[in-house]
Amino acid sequence: MQICDIYFNVQTGFLFKLGGDLQGFLIFIILITKTMVTKQNIEKFFESKKLAIAGVSRNKKKFGHIVFKDLIEKGFEVYPVNPNTDSIEGNKCYNSISVLPSGVNSLLILTPKSETDSVLRNAINKGITNIWVQQMSDTKETMKIAEEYQKEIIHKKCIYMFAEPVVGVHKFHKTILKLFGMLPK
Repeated sequence: MQICDIYFNVQTGFLFKLGGDLQGFLIFIILITKTMVTKQNIEKFFESKKLAIAGVSRNKKKFGHIVFKDLIEKGFEVYPVNPNTDSIEGNKCYNSISVLPSGVNSLLILTPKSETDSVLRNAINKGITNIWVQQMSDTKETMKIAEEYQKEIIHKKCIYMFAEPVVGVHKFHKTILKLFGMLPK
């Protein structure tokens, strides 16, 4: 029995075609709810306009640099973390999570997968309360680490879908998710 064609993936945000039987559709729904991030988690992340970003690149064309610039333009006080430089675009850069100033309670992890879990552990040990692991940066171990420390994290979500104002293709994508009732609740 064919259920429907759906042209987006709630977990990754990538467009695709899902066609299948009822069993396949139910498995898809179970996977989504198992890794559910709540609206409250996201609101708490953005509550303070101060946030650190691990994985900010000096290369202006890389995603980590683009997110860094965009969040500054959206009014956030951003603390870049990159062990390979002292400054990015005239902003002091921190070489590790452990040296971030106190009062920075939100961390966005944009690192390559090979570095994500180490950065996550360091952030939890530093006492950072709100952690967002950008979709595609998480590993098979990321959620296990969060569970080990009994830490709720935001994962499998794109920061651009929730950092207001949401614009462009992300605004369209967010509208589609809202239409289908698939935004975090």
